[in-house]
Amino acid sequence: MIDIADQLSATCREVRAASAAGEAVSVLLRRRFPATIDNVWQAVTEPDQLARWFPRVTGDLRPGGCFKVEGETDGVILGCEPPHLLRLSWGDERNVVEVRLAADEHSGEAGGAATIVELVHAADPAVADCLRSGPGWDVAFLALERHLRAQPMGDPAAWRSSQQVQTFCQHSVSAWARVTEATGAAGEEQLAAALRRFAPDLTG
Repeated sequence: MIDIADQLSATCREVRAASAAGEAVSVLLRRRFPATIDNVWQAVTEPDQLARWFPRVTGDLRPGGCFKVEGETDGVILGCEPPHLLRLSWGDERNVVEVRLAADEHSGEAGGAATIVELVHAADPAVADCLRSGPGWDVAFLALERHLRAQPMGDPAAWRSSQQVQTFCQHSVSAWARVTEATGAAGEEQLAAALRRFAPDLTG
């Protein structure tokens, strides 16, 4: 079972509105994971580990290489600095994902080892992007947490399609809507329309 409230509260969420200089809207997620920075880096970069919790990734997984995420998107690896930074395009050059890892020396889990993962996804300036990409990365963080805790989920695609995960995702949409509203990145009508689209079961 997924403890939705617990899992949602484990992640810090931010939305950064588009700037006058033309910078895109960004969603930011930050979470502490119970593993060493090297173990987390391996989980997010090595194909055999990725396949246990993330959609299948193929291609040239080196800086400058092109990759494809099965059923999701494709992109280019823009930068890689093990074990601290992974930067890549997500679909096109206007969408950039940056994953940053830092060791957390203050956690008592996993023999005192824990890692802070921060993910920033800069996307086109539309509220729908926040309420689509944010929850998508919430599900990825949920899957990564299970993987690092050695909680098998079987086929990741089937797991992501399960009723439990879909319910979690809808609650995540609501969480992102609250953050988006607080930053002023979208108006009430925009948010209401996006919620009806992405979380209809929670909006009636």
